[in-house]
Amino acid sequence: MSRVINPESAGKLRNNLTRAVVLAIRELMKQPGPNEAAHDLAAFIVLALEDIAGTIDVSVQAWEKRDYWVKADRFRMEWDWAGTLGREMRSALQTEDWGRIAVNTARVAQKLGKITIPERNRIGTPWNGAYEKFSKR
Repeated sequence: MSRVINPESAGKLRNNLTRAVVLAIRELMKQPGPNEAAHDLAAFIVLALEDIAGTIDVSVQAWEKRDYWVKADRFRMEWDWAGTLGREMRSALQTEDWGRIAVNTARVAQKLGKITIPERNRIGTPWNGAYEKFSKR
């Protein structure tokens, strides 16, 4: 029997989300103020960070099965910022505190600074309607 390979792994989802977050941060920085587009972009960043934080335990399970505890813990510590900043940005967006949103967005941008996205990308605009999803959660 052969191995079953899941093409939609947690790592691939995390990579796609981090690229989309970098693109959303670029667009958020272009916004003149807290308008509808800025709400969608900030909400998308919050939701994406929460999804990224959710992929961490899924990725680590395989290492833990093989007793690679140190590697698993190191990976968790490396990505711990996603959940923390996601929670901070969620509370800031719920209270409409755009100063805190800007600070946390800059912190996310620092963490994802090594990710490069070409100007002509295929990501699109996944943040459209994100504030509505954010309001429902």
